[in-house]
Order: sequence, then C-alpha cells, then structure tokens
Amino acid sequence: MKAEVFLPDDYRPAEDEPFMNELQLEYFRRKLIVWKQELLGQSADTIDNLQDSGRNVPDIADRASEETDRALELRTRDRQRKLVSKIDAALRRIEAGEFGYCEMTGEPISLKRLDARPIATMTLEAQEKHERREKVHRDD
Repeated sequence: MKAEVFLPDDYRPAEDEPFMNELQLEYFRRKLIVWKQELLGQSADTIDNLQDSGRNVPDIADRASEETDRALELRTRDRQRKLVSKIDAALRRIEAGEFGYCEMTGEPISLKRLDARPIATMTLEAQEKHERREKVHRDD
C-alpha cells in the first residue's frame, strides 16, 4: 500500500512543477472520488424519486407530465452511470501511472483541461481532431 500523500487544502496543480507528480495525482484522485460520490448520491435520489412517482395518476395530463419527468430522470441517470464508469477508468489510469497523458499522442494533457474535465483522455487538439473525423464518418 502506498503512503498517504499530504495535500494542502489550497493546493492547485501548477505548470511550473513536474507533470503528474505525487501531489497532482493525489489532487486529481481526490477530485474524481468526490465527483463520483456526488453522482452516486444523486443517483440514489433519482431512484427514490422514481419509486415515489410510481403512483397511479388519474388525470391524463398529469400522467403525461409525470411520464416525461420519469423519462428525463432515467436519461439523466444513464448519463451519470456512464460518467461514473469514466471516473473509474480515470482512477485506474492514476493507479497505472497513465493519467494525464493523451491516449492518441502520448502528450501531456493541459492541467487546465484536466482540472475542468478530469476524465479527459485526449489533449484538446487530439479531441477536436477525433470529433472532426467522427463527424465526417457520421455524415457518410
């Protein structure tokens, strides 16, 4: 088991320190864990809401509205589920020493990008190139 890394409360990854040093890795690991806990808490709330909304509503307009709300909750829940699996993948990359590097180019992903989207697997340039290529193939 690895030794606990002391992370000051006000720590923010900086460009002038070695990329993906212990502090940066711990910072992103904790950020991902907190995000995952928030999502799991929200999904528990979603399940409670869905169970509560299972009652029989006689008014057709109210029933339609409730079904729409239910479908939206389920879509949101599915998005959260996918996000949790991306967070788990990012945590595995941290453990494997692969976190913070572009899966396409091997280049470091900018700290700003990782701070905004810690599940990012590509540099912004590689992501844009990937999306352009995807769009071209989708239009075929």
